[in-house]
Amino acid sequence: MLETYDDLLTTDEACEALKVGKNALYALLAEKKLKAYKNGRVWRIPRLAVEEFIKNQANL
Repeated sequence: MLETYDDLLTTDEACEALKVGKNALYALLAEKKLKAYKNGRVWRIPRLAVEEFIKNQANL
């Protein structure tokens, strides 16, 4: 699904993949609806977590 991305996405890449803005992405991260971790001040979002989120939202 998202094979063109690396295994870890930046917030910009995750926004692009999910077609949402930064505020929406940060809300998903704060609500722990999207699995990710922080490396210092930088969020890292696993590509598999984005794919899982999309599948769950689409009820697949």
